Amino acid sequence: MSLKPSSFLTSSVSAISGTVSNLNNERLEYVNPEKPTHDHSSVSYQRFFISQFNLGDRAIEAKFSTPMVVSNGDAITVSGYQKGNGFQVLAYANQTQQVSKHENWIVLGFGALFFLAVALGLLNSELVADGALVPKLFLIGFVGVAFYMGYRALLIREAISLLKG
Repeated sequence: MSLKPSSFLTSSVSAISGTVSNLNNERLEYVNPEKPTHDHSSVSYQRFFISQFNLGDRAIEAKFSTPMVVSNGDAITVSGYQKGNGFQVLAYANQTQQVSKHENWIVLGFGALFFLAVALGLLNSELVADGALVPKLFLIGFVGVAFYMGYRALLIREAISLLKG
């Protein structure tokens, strides 16, 4: 098992290599609360696939929008950050099955730009200029979401670069 730390924005993004043991896969589904009760289509569901396993003595948890391609005994490298008692995976490379996956950091980056553009548009509105409280709260919210999405995109990008380096 090896550990490579990174100094990206003083975060604790690192990569861990090892052999998978005690694999447990789950699928979480959240129903859209605005969906009509008689509609049974899967379009209104959000699915998250959670894989929990051990790499050596480290507890690993991966949450992705698609199932993780991993089996017990596979040699893999995961990159991510420490979260609580486990390690949260942002990207992984399975050397045994020759598969490498990560969430889409480009979409997160575009989402951050979109929320920042909405915040800039709101900043130029007359309601904010007049000093109304609610538009200022929306402005702060949009800027906060934009920064979070941008930061998350950069974290995923850093995790991907750790797997290649």
